[in-house]
Amino acid sequence: MRIELSQWRQFVALAEELHFGRAAARLHMTQPPLTQAIAGLEAALGVRLFERTQRSVKITPAGAALLPEVRELLARAQALPELARAAAAGELGRLRLAFVSTVGFELLPRWVRAFREQWPQVSLELIEATGDVQLELLARGEVDAGFVLHSPGFAAAGLAHALIATEPLVVALPESHALAAEERPSLKRLLAEPLVIFPRRILPSLFDAIFALYNAAGRVPQVAQEAIQMQTIVNLVSAGLGMAWVPQSVRQFQRPGVVYRSVAWPRGRAVPACETSLVWRADAVSPALAHFIHFAREQGVPPRSPVERVAAPRGG
Repeated sequence: MRIELSQWRQFVALAEELHFGRAAARLHMTQPPLTQAIAGLEAALGVRLFERTQRSVKITPAGAALLPEVRELLARAQALPELARAAAAGELGRLRLAFVSTVGFELLPRWVRAFREQWPQVSLELIEATGDVQLELLARGEVDAGFVLHSPGFAAAGLAHALIATEPLVVALPESHALAAEERPSLKRLLAEPLVIFPRRILPSLFDAIFALYNAAGRVPQVAQEAIQMQTIVNLVSAGLGMAWVPQSVRQFQRPGVVYRSVAWPRGRAVPACETSLVWRADAVSPALAHFIHFAREQGVPPRSPVERVAAPRGG
């Protein structure tokens, strides 16, 4: 069955005029072709849409049931060119964004609100995933871009990126720990404590940067427990399993039994930091993603703090 849009327009015109002559005039055609078109439509559907006499035309119950659906079909068809232009311009569409948990504390909610104000017809699909999972999703084309955490200066191979934020690392300590009473505990004492950390496969560059702190001091980290999510790491700290190095933004995750402390670094010692970047495949940039990349770059990197001006250890 092949029915052209023109036949549906002819059906609507006749249904509204209930007169072949007036409907033909409205359609800028003569009456015989209109009569043939309606007969062909009825033959294709296998139902009568109109009852005809020499004096009148009446729509059948089947025709009346079709009429609102056909009107909607024609309205949608009329809107298609504008939709196509809007999609090509990135004004509508779907954007799939992956993010690490640290971005969800403050940055992501603020950015989502601001982006939706600028591009209300772009649907955002947010997917929480660790860095290693994000790389797999990007490779398979299952997300369009992702927010990843890494050590300063590190860039994932084969991906374009834009630096979003730089922040220092702080320590999470059990509230009952002796070092929790100090406003800025010493690095030497912290390095002797059991460590709760993420597996290296999750954030290899940041994992290596943290281990470099211990290596530079001639220490070997005492890894007490590994966990994937930052919230889980903080929960394990609250259970007294050890201390953890976390991005400063994690301070917003308030968990009973945990305190966050900046570190008293030795003079001249490099202060570790971490960065958040937006990453994407350069060969798969949709118009909507291009708008988001531009939006992300417009936000800019927050002003550099004194911590960030000191050279920080780099991960691989």
